[in-house]
Amino acid sequence: MNSETPVGQAPVRFDTKIAVLLRDDLETWQRLNVTSFLVSGLGSAEPEVIGEPYEDADGTAYLPMFRQPVLVFEGSKELLKSAHARALSRALPRAVFTSDLFATGNDRDNRAAVRAVRTTELDLVGLAVHGPRNAVDKVMKGARMHP
Repeated sequence: MNSETPVGQAPVRFDTKIAVLLRDDLETWQRLNVTSFLVSGLGSAEPEVIGEPYEDADGTAYLPMFRQPVLVFEGSKELLKSAHARALSRALPRAVFTSDLFATGNDRDNRAAVRAVRTTELDLVGLAVHGPRNAVDKVMKGARMHP
């Protein structure tokens, strides 16, 4: 996103935050895959996070994207478990990605893999949340920005 503000317009400040927390022991391809899957869940369940469609100077149309930045963090397996519990206690919209999903190849099997494990026993490798800035900050407490 362009951080420059057009002359005469105040910078946009969002009341909400989108954050993704990744387990720090993932391979690069896994980090990218998990992030893309997680944010797709937020976009479908939280339509207000999606902006307007894009169009270039030639009139070619492009799909809309999130209207605000997505902050990506990393942390340990234990931190991910704590963040998940905090997101649940605050009833924030959330998406999860478990280690079992690396072995599945479709949405049906993904859902079945998550459904087969109790909440406290999920082997989380990623978590995405959206909500008020303060609440998301509390959920991500202890995580560091992804390098």
